[in-house]
Amino acid sequence: MTGRDSAIRSLRIDSPPATLRVLALDRIRGAIVSGVFEAGTRLVERTLCDQLGVSRSVIREVIRHLETEGLIEMSKQGPIVARLDWNDARQIYDIRALLESAAVAACASTADSTIKLRLASILDDLDGAAAHRDPPAMLDATIQFYEAIFTCSGQDVAWEIVARLNSRISRLRVMTLSTANRTVSGPARLREIFEAIEHNDSESAAAACRQHIAEAAMIAEQILATPPTTVTQSR
Repeated sequence: MTGRDSAIRSLRIDSPPATLRVLALDRIRGAIVSGVFEAGTRLVERTLCDQLGVSRSVIREVIRHLETEGLIEMSKQGPIVARLDWNDARQIYDIRALLESAAVAACASTADSTIKLRLASILDDLDGAAAHRDPPAMLDATIQFYEAIFTCSGQDVAWEIVARLNSRISRLRVMTLSTANRTVSGPARLREIFEAIEHNDSESAAAACRQHIAEAAMIAEQILATPPTTVTQSR
């Protein structure tokens, strides 16, 4: 059995709870974000039903939801995993640079010992995940890091905007994490942001944030310069 086959088998939900749709949504979203379902992959409802052990109505709801998140697009062949496009990615990085740099600056200006300890703990978790080369855990820790910063700075509306983009942001993060040393440089850049917050240095925090995003954008542009065109099928 291949690693991909094993990952597909792990999608199955053996004990359906009341929140079956939510679980199915999380499983398929995770499979897309992690690359188990690659860009351009055709998503066949019957196959997904068998893989997850859920009804076709659940799968259809999930597909509709993921389409609104930008992870799935409709083609003549049916739903496929949305291809990563540099123009879209560039806009996402631009939005992140504006909102995240403002949030870290605001957080740095007001951060007290409680938020500093919270951020330090999250970064310790991130370092542990990076040491074990565990991208899903790295993604979770990174999202927690930014959520804590936006919450601390009172940027609730800005966080809602970022949260709506999180699926696509996570997809880009997984892509850049696959490059050499990014599992080291990414957490290091977040550590620089934290150190500025720890010293209540708003200007340095914002600058470190913009530098971090600019580096990620540069990597993404290099990868997406020649996007794949092959269409596969979920199986």
